Formats: sequence, C-alpha cells, structure tokens
Amino acid sequence: MGERLAQRSVNPDLILSSPAMRALTTAEIVAKKLGCELSDIVVDDRLYAVEADDLLDVIHAVDDKLRTVMLFGHNPELTELGHRLSTEITHMPTCAIAEFTFDAKSWLNIGKVKPVQVSLDYPKRS
Repeated sequence: MGERLAQRSVNPDLILSSPAMRALTTAEIVAKKLGCELSDIVVDDRLYAVEADDLLDVIHAVDDKLRTVMLFGHNPELTELGHRLSTEITHMPTCAIAEFTFDAKSWLNIGKVKPVQVSLDYPKRS
C-alpha cells in the first residue's frame, strides 16, 4: 500500500500512529515507501482503543498549517470514522487506505463538512 501511495506522490505533512505494534510497524513501512523519516512518525495514545469521536478530536487538534495528515490505527474505529466522514465508506479491510479531500480552511471543520473527494484502496482490490 505504501508503494501505491508513493506512485501517487503522496507526501504527508504529519503521520500519526497508534502505539500498538501492528499499527506502528505499518506506519513505519509506509513512511519508508514515501521517503519519510521514521522520526517523523508521531505516536499518539489517543489513536488506540477509542471511539470515532475521539479520532475526530485528534483530527481537530491538527495545526491548520498542515495540509496532509495520515492516521494509522485500528478497526472498527477507523471504519466508523470513515463512514461518518462519507457514507461511501462502509468497511475498511486490513491495511485499507481511505483518502478524504476537504475544502476546509481548518481541521476543526472535518466531520462538519462533506469531503469533495473520497477514495478507498486496499491490498486485495484489483
């Protein structure tokens, strides 16, 4: 999945990961594929075993100077968040990447405005 993101020239300003080994390892693999330093990954305890509302709180706290943020966490929370942001997202399999583009000036608006673009990719997708 990291290679797919790299092919699309994805360049995150911030990578946030749950402290759980599986999520953090995935974040590290993807970061390497994107040419990011492992030291750029911010481990955030708020991404572990929480509700979709808690994930939104994490997003709302992002500095408005940042444009592209990646979250590495867990299901069912990420699927719930994805569905809340767009009804197009109903299930996120393991290592899925849901990508949302918003026309918003602040991260505080995420969840209040609809995304202008949504995509979902995952390893077994053809």
